[in-house]
Amino acid sequence: MKKLSLYVFLVLMFCNVSFADNLKIVDGDTIVLNGEKIRFSGIDTPELKQTCMKGEQKVFCGMFAKMLLIKKIGNETPKCISEGKDAYKRTLAECFINGESLSGFLVRSGYAFAYRKYSKKFIKEEEFAKENKLGMWSMEFEYPWDFRKT
Repeated sequence: MKKLSLYVFLVLMFCNVSFADNLKIVDGDTIVLNGEKIRFSGIDTPELKQTCMKGEQKVFCGMFAKMLLIKKIGNETPKCISEGKDAYKRTLAECFINGESLSGFLVRSGYAFAYRKYSKKFIKEEEFAKENKLGMWSMEFEYPWDFRKT
């Protein structure tokens, strides 16, 4: 069973997960929908290779954020509202499943942060996760924007 779990982890780590021909999950805050690369606006999730510490245990928090998004989307197709383009020419958007914001869900779960540098939209969700020690707030972690600098 451990070998199977490791295999699944490695496949998810190094591949985009496809649900249908029109949707790929790149990481916790980026998808490709109908060939368009979409970066969730207003949030930042840990990088895929980023780890956190829960006591003495290393947690692949970036991979967990991606897996949480995969589970939340399930077999649905997100509906996205474009907010323009970023410096990397990705579409910035807020995406929804059954009317629920994926960004809000990830932040409230503790596996994404309100990206205050660009938006104040998800601060309440982040405060909820922090107060309740959910997700990364129950661990030692580095903010994704700091992790990318190293």
